[in-house]
Amino acid sequence: MEKVQVNDCEDVLLSMKMISVNLSEIIDKLDREAIKLMIQKILEGERIFLMGAGRSGLVAKAFAMRLMHLGFSVYVVGETTTPAVRPEDVVIAISGSGETHSIADLGKIVKDIGSTLITVTSKKESTLGRISDVAMILPSKTKNDSDKYGYLERNMRGGYKTMPPLGTSFEITSLIFLDSIISQLITLTGASEAELKSRHTNIE
Repeated sequence: MEKVQVNDCEDVLLSMKMISVNLSEIIDKLDREAIKLMIQKILEGERIFLMGAGRSGLVAKAFAMRLMHLGFSVYVVGETTTPAVRPEDVVIAISGSGETHSIADLGKIVKDIGSTLITVTSKKESTLGRISDVAMILPSKTKNDSDKYGYLERNMRGGYKTMPPLGTSFEITSLIFLDSIISQLITLTGASEAELKSRHTNIE
């Protein structure tokens, strides 16, 4: 990579500020009934399965870890120790576009099995959005969204709300949203900090 001189970090701080502003705007657009239904389905599920591809997959794994800390029976789809999904289980898909082939195809299998499918996505009319029992819509830019201007040109034009590249906005939003779901579950289950810590890995 060509050597570049770093003279300031204002773009870093500006990006952080714009992500925060964007998140605040999204909160006001969220479907409260969908949030409540999502939480209810998680509480009622026999077991919880998480799936996602790429960085959305990392968000899915982070949520799975938090659910494990709360005492849920939780698995990540694709891991070698993940068991078969049953009708009484809940499967949660994380996909900004709702069209990622591997995840959309797995979503169809989940529906064929008869399990509950919850999708966290930014596209209500996507394949996953349409077939899900609960579609939690987080309005944000994804890596598949067309862009009239390039990244640097958007910056020059003042298009700061979309400054994070590709699916960064969705991934950050979904991570914060799912951690907020965990906060609600902690309240509903009465879990203590000590209980959560007791389930955290001790061989890392």
